Amino acid sequence: MSKTAIIIPARYGSSRLEGKPLIEVNGKPIIQWVYEKAQQAKLADMIIVATDDERIFNAVKAFGGGVEMTSVNHKCGSDRIREVAERHPEISYIVNLQGDEPLIKPESIDSVARNVQEDDNADISTLIRVLTDEEEINNPNLVKCVIDNNGYALYFSRSKIPFERNYGIATFYGHLGIYGYKREALMKMTSLEQTPLERTESLEQLRALENGMKIKTSVVDFVPVGIDTLEDLEKFKEIISQKL
Repeated sequence: MSKTAIIIPARYGSSRLEGKPLIEVNGKPIIQWVYEKAQQAKLADMIIVATDDERIFNAVKAFGGGVEMTSVNHKCGSDRIREVAERHPEISYIVNLQGDEPLIKPESIDSVARNVQEDDNADISTLIRVLTDEEEINNPNLVKCVIDNNGYALYFSRSKIPFERNYGIATFYGHLGIYGYKREALMKMTSLEQTPLERTESLEQLRALENGMKIKTSVVDFVPVGIDTLEDLEKFKEIISQKL
């Protein structure tokens, strides 16, 4: 059977927030918040946390989630999800959902899945959002994207793109770090060597573009709250407390 899987790579180590998948907010570890958002998506047949840490493995098991151990030698999340996908030949479509995005919208997860399920030309899919704030547009930590008339990514950069020779014409898009893959596209991309543009910008998706792969984008209207720092964590706690 052809199945769609949401795979959530989760590491314990983090240079800015050690052990963040297991940090509890309102009695639940962050990885559980993410997992429960994945459960609300309609287009996935299975959800698997991919981790190299027994503490995360045990925490996911404790709340009844699907989880698999992976090698400690992976350099990035896409390599980790490939290991899991290789064990499951029934998986044809994969959504790589970051383990530190507890406020991701389930319908956005479905949008990523749908683009690789239904678009024959799309090898990979991802999300973008319109940027209007100049500080965001010029922030090198917020990756920008330019797209063609059919919604396929032309380029991703930490720089402000496009360059405004003429003002007021361009729409600026920020990239959200969630990906959908056709199975063969994931296998191909993770087998390729790093490319010059990828190394220059430190953006893995440029490897796909440099090798002629097609990345379909969907525009969403929410601002993600990824948890990378203590400040991010406090912001998430504040949002949750307001909702409750």
